[in-house]
Amino acid sequence: MEEAGAPHFPFPYQPYPIQEQFMQALYGALEHGKVGIFESPTGTGKSLSLICGALSWLRDHEEKRRQEADRLLQGGGVTALSISSSLSTTTSSSAEPDWITDFVQKKAERDFVSKLKDEELRRKKREEHLEMIRNNSQLKYALKRKSCEDDEAVKLLQLSKDPQGEELKDPEEEELIVAEYESDDESKTKNKFCGGDDDDEDDLVEEHVTKIYYCSRTHSQLAQFVHEVQKSPFSQDISLVTLGSRQNMCVNEEVRRLGSVQRINDRCMEMQKNKHDQRPKEVEGGKRKRGVSKAVCPYIGAQGLQTLRDAVLGAVRDIEQLLSLARETRSCPYYATRLAIPPAQLVVLPYQTVLHEGTRRASGVQLKGQVLIIDEAHNLSDVLSCIHSSELTGAQLCRAHSQLAQYSERYRSRLKAKNLMYIKQILFVVEGLVRVLGGKVGQNPHSQTTQPATELLTINNFLFKAQIDNINLFKVQRYFEKSMISRKLCGFIEKYAGTGVTSHTQTSHTQTQFANKENRRTEGLNRYLQTLQSSQQPDTESHPGQQGAAEDRELAASPMMQVEGFFMALTNTNTDGRVVLHTQGSVAVSSMKFLLLNPAVHFSQVLKDCRAVIIAGGTMQPVSDFKQELLFSAGVGADRIIEFSCGHVIPPENILPIVLCSGPSGQELEFTFQNRDTPRMMEETGRVLSNLCNVVPGGVVCFFPSYDYSRRILEHWEASGVLARLSSKKKIFQEPKKANQVEQVLNEFSCTIQRCAVDGGTLSGALLFSVVGGKMSEGINFSDDLGRCIVMVGMPYPNIKSPELKEKMAYLDKNLPHSGGRSPGQALIDNLCMKAVNQSIGRAIRHRGDYACIVLCDRRYSRPATLAKLPDWIRAHTHTHTKFGPAFAGLRRFFMEKKKQQQQQL
Repeated sequence: MEEAGAPHFPFPYQPYPIQEQFMQALYGALEHGKVGIFESPTGTGKSLSLICGALSWLRDHEEKRRQEADRLLQGGGVTALSISSSLSTTTSSSAEPDWITDFVQKKAERDFVSKLKDEELRRKKREEHLEMIRNNSQLKYALKRKSCEDDEAVKLLQLSKDPQGEELKDPEEEELIVAEYESDDESKTKNKFCGGDDDDEDDLVEEHVTKIYYCSRTHSQLAQFVHEVQKSPFSQDISLVTLGSRQNMCVNEEVRRLGSVQRINDRCMEMQKNKHDQRPKEVEGGKRKRGVSKAVCPYIGAQGLQTLRDAVLGAVRDIEQLLSLARETRSCPYYATRLAIPPAQLVVLPYQTVLHEGTRRASGVQLKGQVLIIDEAHNLSDVLSCIHSSELTGAQLCRAHSQLAQYSERYRSRLKAKNLMYIKQILFVVEGLVRVLGGKVGQNPHSQTTQPATELLTINNFLFKAQIDNINLFKVQRYFEKSMISRKLCGFIEKYAGTGVTSHTQTSHTQTQFANKENRRTEGLNRYLQTLQSSQQPDTESHPGQQGAAEDRELAASPMMQVEGFFMALTNTNTDGRVVLHTQGSVAVSSMKFLLLNPAVHFSQVLKDCRAVIIAGGTMQPVSDFKQELLFSAGVGADRIIEFSCGHVIPPENILPIVLCSGPSGQELEFTFQNRDTPRMMEETGRVLSNLCNVVPGGVVCFFPSYDYSRRILEHWEASGVLARLSSKKKIFQEPKKANQVEQVLNEFSCTIQRCAVDGGTLSGALLFSVVGGKMSEGINFSDDLGRCIVMVGMPYPNIKSPELKEKMAYLDKNLPHSGGRSPGQALIDNLCMKAVNQSIGRAIRHRGDYACIVLCDRRYSRPATLAKLPDWIRAHTHTHTKFGPAFAGLRRFFMEKKKQQQQQL
């Protein structure tokens, strides 16, 4: 094996120098337990560099551990242990006799050696098992399993908790609707004298080997990463498992047809319950009669799950290959992959699963001492804030109060005094929350009117305003967790929906709203995922039909689980969050939102548990606020943080970034809020684009700072004839309003460019109008002729009038140090703007042979502080032009030279 200072990196081809530098820096960060910020532009082989660098470290780390264990078992460990024992002895009482000290030391040595032998034995068994699987003997191995292993697998399923936070309980316990809650003393006594389940669970929990957790934003990005692993030299030796949601993993066609995540989760849990519910039931007259047959899932079987788990560990497969294998073996890949986590060396999963503690725990992800790689991490701070925020509407509060009140009334005679006390406290708190919104429980929230207003409060002030500051929310939250009252309430509503029991003070949608059985621990994650979907349509007009569909989606979620999530948010410290009250029209549509101001409080545990954390992305600039807000605030010292930013693999002559300070007529380009809507500024922007379209071949992508400005400027151009002039040179496309139309627009955009390149004619390509932060500003590949020129119109600053953003700025100004002459709040505004810019301009130049120009149309880009926030590989080649003439000449020359090079190659 190579020395630690010069590791060997297997690579499928001769790596670029920057790839070698990347892997060396990554290896060093993992070896020394660092928090690394790695920036590598798209097209530089970042994924492959991450794979080969990280897995090389894992290979060497395991080899070092084996060598160290062999050395200690052969006698070299006695001295080391003796030193450790002597150190511990000196710190203890010096009055201990020598024979006691000697006995303790020898016993510790024996225990240490025994532990090493056990670990070595388990390691060899794991390796033999994996080798047997890879030799295609897993089916024989599965058939030879003892029947008792079936029971163990069932227990594993029952003990594990799914990523929706759902515990797989005994069916008899599922039938019990009444919430049972015990005090700590009662719980401890029962566990002590009745055996409990703790010992069984410990016995069934499999040891987690040293592993690497790789996280990215979407399932498609995870699939691309797995394909890179398959192409790497490690594909035959690594055990990899990909985690996904039921919606992605389910192979039961009956369940898949349900479509929505929520309905799929509910149906899956119901079918698991039904499997154990086919038992004889007592009826009158002493006769036994089997209950009505219920649908069960044929893919949940202990032997099948373990067979599929073995197959997952035996070869690297993406989700599609895994689903195909699962259908052949008729086994559930969703649960099989979860069972494969402990022995897996590389776990691939969406990073929201890792960032939310409840979801992490429910999924069986253990970060202690492991390596975490977070890819596509440019918006990590925003994701953390969104996941751990919570929002409630007045309609949800009123429904939750009505349901819980009816539940309490129906089971009053069966509820313990402690249960009644906590239920009354929850009802009292919900009443207070409704009062804050200007309403009153027991009345139709749609008929209670309120004055439109927005108020922002600290957590303590909000509790005082709601008159619930005398309630211990920590105890209430613990009651939620121990009793699972939210889940039992779902069962209560399902059982009595349509009987009139749940109709009190509810809307006409009541009978279709209570199918959700998700645990409150994933409420923040689910809301974040919904936010991702809704953010794809920020400019969609609201129609009555769409409004009704939105209401149906809201009603489909369990209101009490939403309330529980909000209760949990209120247990944050007073300084870490704020509550925003929005009253508008009626109590039903009024809302309260918990806004997390300090994402570091939830990221700190991840940083503390992991051996090393790698935060990677194609564009991580600017990183100053990132380090301050997420790392320093989480207690990470500067000595533990390393930064690595590599250049692009393209030659310098393949990129031409330009800051354009004025247009063809001499009009200064500064798209401030005051002058960007003036006719002369819009006309000048049209002249800039018209000139660019004359010289740029193929595709031009123009980004506007907002949907609103895009609409206004395009309307002006249509009226003034600018659009007609542009369409005579390039076919015009616009970013669609609906996310499901993006693929179609991109295909037509691509086909037009290809057709123009072949046919010639008057059109030289296509022009696409898009929006910063929209559907095409992230994750879209405008390589080669699709993006020969990226135009950025103005600077996309966020809305500083937003109450949430104002409070965030105030929080940063108060809690973070000032530097560089700008307050942390103002720095946040600048950084949000430039992060969005960097993501948009990074859509072009996607591989080594690609080339493009980037035109930044605003003189404010020429400021040194702003230029410093561009990626290094772009900033180093950026030219600032105060006049349009020299800039246009440089553009013409750039594309003429590229045309000559292409002709010479032909």
